[in-house]
Amino acid sequence: MTAPDSTMAQISRRMLSAKAEQFTESVIREMTRLAMKHGAVNLSQGFPDFAAPEEIKEAARKAIADDINQYAITWGAKPLRDAVVEKFERTQGVKYDPEREITICCGSTEAMMSAMMAIINPGDEIVVFEPFYENYGPDAILSGATPRFVKLRTPDWSFDEKELTAAFGPHTKAIILNTPNNPTGKVFTRTELEFIRDLCVRWNAYCVTDEIYEHILYDGAEHISMACIEGMRDRTIVINGLSKTYSVTGWRVGWVLAPPGPTQPIRKVHDFLTVGAAAPLQQAGASALHFPRSYYDKLAATYAGKRERLLKILTSAGFTVFKPRGAYYIMTGISRFDLAHLARSGSETDDVAFAKYLVEKVGVAVVPGSSFYNDASDGASQVRFTFCKKEETLAAAEERLAKLHA
Repeated sequence: MTAPDSTMAQISRRMLSAKAEQFTESVIREMTRLAMKHGAVNLSQGFPDFAAPEEIKEAARKAIADDINQYAITWGAKPLRDAVVEKFERTQGVKYDPEREITICCGSTEAMMSAMMAIINPGDEIVVFEPFYENYGPDAILSGATPRFVKLRTPDWSFDEKELTAAFGPHTKAIILNTPNNPTGKVFTRTELEFIRDLCVRWNAYCVTDEIYEHILYDGAEHISMACIEGMRDRTIVINGLSKTYSVTGWRVGWVLAPPGPTQPIRKVHDFLTVGAAAPLQQAGASALHFPRSYYDKLAATYAGKRERLLKILTSAGFTVFKPRGAYYIMTGISRFDLAHLARSGSETDDVAFAKYLVEKVGVAVVPGSSFYNDASDGASQVRFTFCKKEETLAAAEERLAKLHA
């Protein structure tokens, strides 16, 4: 005798993790799939559609040819660990021990997850600025943390000090800080970092800082790692990787810099999550980290030109633009558009319906703003564009977005 469908559904739910039911699949990656389905220009997912530097590709080819094809040591090949700590000391002035204070991971995504699972206990809270990179919410759920959200407000994405102060308390284990920030492009200032430092010290909390866009800066903005702020060397867990700086998002090589205390459990979690990152790509990464200063200057200058290009396109199309000071995204407001005619399904917010309209009818893929907020209604009037694309891609987007009328 077959059980009724409702009974089977209940059994099925009991057999699955309740954690996974608390978040959706990545909206960003879903927009890429929709872009491919509809032949749209993909300005949603933040991966370059141009070639990676020839030097890093040649280093990878050489590593494979040299038979660096078996497991590296679990917490990272020594040449890469040495290169990471050398570069961090050179750029931020803080020295780390490559033997005791660094873990190489499968991208900064796994680095963040390993760090969260290594420090979180039941009942712990984490403070998260919003809009936030969409992974941070699921990271909190999977690690068992309770998030406390603090708003970054347009037009300059500043935070209210009283609101941030109120988010900290006796259960706060950490604050997640992404600077330069995805999706806003905010670059946190020294004054802001020192205010956050004071709260971390007061409540004995870590700062888990995602610095993946450290070299993509504009208008004189300066990237300052929380690890160099006085009193934070031993309270900071630094997340970074090769993906954005060297245009190799598919390589999945990232790392965690942390004091010996949290590094030990981070290494254990990392070991059983992934064992290790790809050995030949670690070798190539070590080579890339020794690129001269001119490489990073050219990188920032190139992206500054692309930023201006897309800002002009979006302004002409009728979007309200919030000019980023770092990273390669532009958050925009869509309130100038008449959205009443958009077809909606279920309880879709304006940003989701508008994003679907753009990808299906206009031929440009973006990310709905609601995917960056805890409460979807907070992002209902925003969408995010990326400009890490070649000129042909931006020109195609310009032609298609010209169809819009604010």
